[in-house]
Amino acid sequence: MKVLIALTYYYPHWTGLTAYAQRLAEGLAQRGHQITVVTSRFRRDLPLREEHNGVQIVRLPTWFRLSRGQVMPSFLSTVNRLVREHDIVQVHTPMLETWFVGLLAHWAGRKMVMTHHGDLVMPAGLWNQFVQKTVGFLLDRGADVADVITIHSQDYANHSDYLRPRAHKVVAIYPPVVIPRPDQEAVVAWRRELGLEGAKIVGFAGRFVEEKGFDYLLKAVPLVVERVPNVKFLYAGEHRVVYEDFFGQWRHLWEANAEHLMMLGLITDRQKLANFYAMCDVFALPSRTDCFPSVQIEAMFCGTPVVATNIPGAREVVSVTGMGLLVEPRNEQALAEGLVQVLEDPARYIKPYTHIRSIFDLEKTLSEYEQLLERLAGQN
Repeated sequence: MKVLIALTYYYPHWTGLTAYAQRLAEGLAQRGHQITVVTSRFRRDLPLREEHNGVQIVRLPTWFRLSRGQVMPSFLSTVNRLVREHDIVQVHTPMLETWFVGLLAHWAGRKMVMTHHGDLVMPAGLWNQFVQKTVGFLLDRGADVADVITIHSQDYANHSDYLRPRAHKVVAIYPPVVIPRPDQEAVVAWRRELGLEGAKIVGFAGRFVEEKGFDYLLKAVPLVVERVPNVKFLYAGEHRVVYEDFFGQWRHLWEANAEHLMMLGLITDRQKLANFYAMCDVFALPSRTDCFPSVQIEAMFCGTPVVATNIPGAREVVSVTGMGLLVEPRNEQALAEGLVQVLEDPARYIKPYTHIRSIFDLEKTLSEYEQLLERLAGQN
């Protein structure tokens, strides 16, 4: 097949969404398919065209950033040309231009798959709510013209106001997750370097934004410390987010608990990230809303149980693996209790690597996408 993939950000940008798209694109390329990604040139030092791990990347110049998106004047004309050179189109949302990609695909006699990475949730504020309503309207039209919508779990699809009316064309496929096995010697050395020998470690990761619920985790810190005095909380992620200063709102809690907190920054090296997970005794996922954060699968692959909030989508991984606990969302007391419970008896929650891999298998995910795309391409 010749597959055209459209999304706002791609390699070397790093979020859960771009990691998903990259793994899928490269996995299909390794199976012999011709994959082209059209995306934004979000940094001026990036080449307009590049081949990376068998995937052709077409980056379009941007005028400016609009909230989480990029304004690309040449996007529609480029996509209009590219869709005619490919058999099938896939769009990763949220993407402002999804509707227009679908229309161009259909005019060219092609099918479009929309891979939905979660309902758009913007922070409070007039501008953010304007963006949510505007982009939400366009995403609604995009979903209407999509031939198939893929989502990470049926649980999320069943509880999404956005997806429920379109249930007839929703297909649940687990995300492609890849992470190396931890280097245990490096893990021990890193603990020593950070002065954490003998400490109990709670890890958390991701963008420091409202939907991730890290404010509840900060509120839970003193409650956990009261029960587990030698605990440390390690954060791997970017706390400065251009469209939302959520960290600034809760800086006072970070500073109040500073002796129990440590910021490692964004970790993009996959081996180092695996070592981070392995260094933790438990991984915390206190999200308010979340479609399917792959960090919890990565943590489990590295032998670390997870405490996650019991919300649609985010609860899927703990539910199907049994490797951790689910707690009431937006409740720091429940979160603290869950973390303490796992810290006091981690062996009770640890499952074998083979068990986790049997559920979240990369090749199975690639095969499901390959079969879906081939079926739709055959209908052109």
